[in-house]
Amino acid sequence: MARTLWKSTMVVSAMTMLSRVLGLVRDVVLLNIFGAGGLMDAFLVAFKIPNFFRRITAEGAFSQAFIPVLTDYKNSRPHQEVQLLIARVAGSLTLILSILTMIVVLAAPLVIYGFAPGFHGSPKFDLAVDLLQLTFPYLLLISLTAFAGSVLNSYSSFATAAFAPVLLNLCMIGAAYLSTHFEPPIMALGWGVMAAGLLQLLIQLPELKRKNLLIMPQVNFQDEGVKRIFTLMLPALFGVSVTQINLLLNTVWASTMQTGSVSWMYTAERLTELPLGLIGVAIATVILPSLSAVHASKDDAKFRELIDWAAKIIILVGIPATLAMLVLAHPMMLALFQHGEFTRADAYMSALALQAMAGNILAFMLIKIFAPGFYARQDTRTPVRIGLISVGVNIVLSAVLVGLFKWQQIAAEHMALSFASTVAAMVNAVMLYQALKRQGIYQFGPHWRRLAGCFLIANGAMLAGLLLALPYFPADGGQLIRILALIGLCVLGAGLYAVALLATGFRPRELRHG
Repeated sequence: MARTLWKSTMVVSAMTMLSRVLGLVRDVVLLNIFGAGGLMDAFLVAFKIPNFFRRITAEGAFSQAFIPVLTDYKNSRPHQEVQLLIARVAGSLTLILSILTMIVVLAAPLVIYGFAPGFHGSPKFDLAVDLLQLTFPYLLLISLTAFAGSVLNSYSSFATAAFAPVLLNLCMIGAAYLSTHFEPPIMALGWGVMAAGLLQLLIQLPELKRKNLLIMPQVNFQDEGVKRIFTLMLPALFGVSVTQINLLLNTVWASTMQTGSVSWMYTAERLTELPLGLIGVAIATVILPSLSAVHASKDDAKFRELIDWAAKIIILVGIPATLAMLVLAHPMMLALFQHGEFTRADAYMSALALQAMAGNILAFMLIKIFAPGFYARQDTRTPVRIGLISVGVNIVLSAVLVGLFKWQQIAAEHMALSFASTVAAMVNAVMLYQALKRQGIYQFGPHWRRLAGCFLIANGAMLAGLLLALPYFPADGGQLIRILALIGLCVLGAGLYAVALLATGFRPRELRHG
């Protein structure tokens, strides 16, 4: 089991890392061409809305509800019944999303006003409406892509689904360079998004056909499996989307702040997604089907071992990634983004958001392994209850911190929003763990005392090395020099962390055990 999980994780991790690196290139290109002003703010708000729905319906609540039921069918029923379930879920999902897409496209001005009230009365508002009407159909295409990916993941086929996001980055990079042929130029990105949605869906189909799982969709809400999935999905809609709701609430707040705030926060979010995509998303992708299968076999010990295995990897990577983002925020923004229309002031403001958001990395990773511990057992109520508390924390803390920043006349309210989302994510992760422990599902065992000591010493060594080297970063050098210096800092930090970890007695083979 452990070897299979490692192989699957490495496949997803490699594909996801390719996507994240290209995503970073994409953001560098977009910010260099369009800057962090009104055009980019309008596009980011318009793109965030279908992305928000995608993450809660397709990759979030739907997959968390669908995979356990599909795994149950696969393990206990004939292949013909599995095919029928897939066909009926595909048809029902397509109908629901088609209706939602038509409603949002027709009501785009109201939707933009609801998600970005600060845009009202400015040119950004009309532009965001036009972009939303162009990009929102992407939700239907990418949701069907995620549905196909969930089917393939349930059959231990991860590569194609993990590669699909690469196409979005390539299409958006191409669209940015073709933007001079559009009026206004930012509309090119909308067409790039739509092209990517179609391509990501099409590349899934051949593999589904090879596995005899490409079935003509049917609409049947009365099917037993469909009803089970939607019954599980409705409460999960909120439970798994708490992170996205918190980030979207930040976008609403940021739209009322100075121009550039949405772009600054977006840039910070994108950098935090690099380590999250490398390990957090990869682990979350492979662990839910595995947990669902183990739960179906009623092997509680193996269930705990799987979560413990994932927790080791998450903490091994998540803590140093969080600390590195905190310390290297300014060098990262200067090296990667300060060029063209993205000014040094933009880099500075984005770095403030990244520092405040750094804690999200570890918190999000832990949520991605703790929440499946409930969803694999078809318990959607516990994450929902905890999610409500997390959103409440984010709303209250955002209001308090933004008020304090305004009172103290600190012109960086977006930093307050980023910090509030970090605290809310941490509350979510801690409460999920406490619920797992209270229900006897999982808790850190005695072996974690030694691991904690190893991780503490290794992270301390890395942090000390980075702080000593940081004053030598060539902030005023050319972009190539800054990038090379940043790479040097990252290699230094990673090297110190690895050497110190080995010196404490930690060995990679420890990750093979559940």
